[in-house]
Order: sequence, then C-alpha cells, then structure tokens
Amino acid sequence: MELKVTKYEIDDGVATVWFHRPGRGNSWTSRMNAEYRWVMDTLDRDPGVRVVVLTGSGDQFCVGADSKALDFYTETDKDYTETVDPAALAQPGTGVHQEFEHDLVWHWGLRVPVIAAINGACAGIAAAIASFCDLRFAAEGIKFTTSTPRLGLPSEYGLSWVLPRIVGTTNAADILFTGRVVRSEELMRMGFLNGVYPREGFLDEVYRTARMIADQVSPAAITSAKRQLYADLLHHSVGGAIEHSKELIGVMMRQPDFKEGVAAYAEKRRPRFAPAVTPGT
Repeated sequence: MELKVTKYEIDDGVATVWFHRPGRGNSWTSRMNAEYRWVMDTLDRDPGVRVVVLTGSGDQFCVGADSKALDFYTETDKDYTETVDPAALAQPGTGVHQEFEHDLVWHWGLRVPVIAAINGACAGIAAAIASFCDLRFAAEGIKFTTSTPRLGLPSEYGLSWVLPRIVGTTNAADILFTGRVVRSEELMRMGFLNGVYPREGFLDEVYRTARMIADQVSPAAITSAKRQLYADLLHHSVGGAIEHSKELIGVMMRQPDFKEGVAAYAEKRRPRFAPAVTPGT
C-alpha cells in the first residue's frame, strides 16, 4: 500500500509508526484509517517486530478528525456508519476474540504490544486510539481532550467502556462529560499514563521501555499476557482466569522460551528467545 498520511520504520525489533499529516496536526481521515490498519497488520505479521511505538510527526500526536471531514457531515444526509465501514480494509488483530473484531479494539488482538508515545496534542478519535494501546507515555504539558461534548456528539469509539477501566468512573465522567482539556500531568495522576517525560528527548525515554521489551521479554509470553489481560476484562470469573493461566503455564513450560529464560536468569545474561509466531502461522 502506498503510504501518504502515515509512515513507519523498524529498528532491531522496535517498530515506530507515525500519524503523518504535519501540516494538518496529523488529523484523522478515512485515508489515515485505512493506512494505519494496513501498517499495523503488516507489522503484526512481521516476526522481526516485537513492539510498536505509535506517535505523531512534528510536535503533535493527532488533533482528531480533520475539520473538512466534520464539515462534510454537517452538510450530508449520508449515514455515518455507512461511511466508516471497515469491511474493505485490512483486518489486524482478528481471529483472537470476537470482541476484538471491532474498530480500535483490534489493537487488543495484535500479538505485539503497542506503546502510545503522545508527543503533542491528542484529541477526539486519537484519545480513543491511545486508550486502546497497551502502554501510554506523554510529553510534559501536552493537551488531551475527547472534544465530543463540545461538538454535540456522544462518547465515541468505546471511550465510555474503556476509560472507566483505566482511570475510574469519577475521572472518566469528568473527561467524557466536560470535554475539557486535560494536561499530561493530570492524566498521570488519574492513572491514564505510564509516564510523563520532558519534551526534549521524549521519544528516547519511550524507546527505553520499547527496547527493554524487544530485548528482554519472550514474544510468546507477552502475547499470552496481553490476550489474558484483555480477555479477562470481559468476564467476571477470577477463578476462570486462574485456571486458564495454569493451563497456559503447563503449555508454555514445555516451550523453548521457558528453558532459555531460566538459563539466562541464572547466567545473568540477555535471553535469546525464539522468534515470534505471527498470525496465520
């Protein structure tokens, strides 16, 4: 696929994906949606990729939907749901759990962990995208807003479900009802972020975490833990989670990564884990 509004690169197991419309605040369009899904599906299928860092070109993450797209919907009678049907697009994260088949929730079906590196303004649908990433870091003083209450719109793309599970009902109500601008420092206090770093050298700090995952974590183990985490959010059986984890332990203890992990720990060296098993293999 020819990429016009996104870009990516891979460096020794760490992939970086950029929303790339720097002259437009990296604003979201249908083209960006199609490219982003394709890029993430491509990276998830690459056994050399162990972690993905998602960020924005320039000094903004993504300011939400492009203003021209918003204007379009004020002047048309077209049904919104028909204009955003993803059926013809790449389908990343599929085949894992039926709930992960939906827009944005597909992030949870990816085998690779995704780190949102929020380097600047994050608004609208970008707030939802960041919420469905696995880890979230932000630069100091960045602005975050759902925007929708001030546009006469509902909470979008599952934010009403996922935000309370990240920051609690009280903080989620504040964010979703007011649409106010929340700075990264407050998001950190709410528990939305894993860390806040100075703007200078921000990505370098995020890459420290990404590199640790790529270098020291078993790809099979992190995929399993990721799928356990999100699947267990969808049911209320702690006993079921325990029994399922015991079954997984029994299976994974027979895999080469377990022996290698134990040996590397004992020998105080970097582990040499097996390559990732990619979707469809």
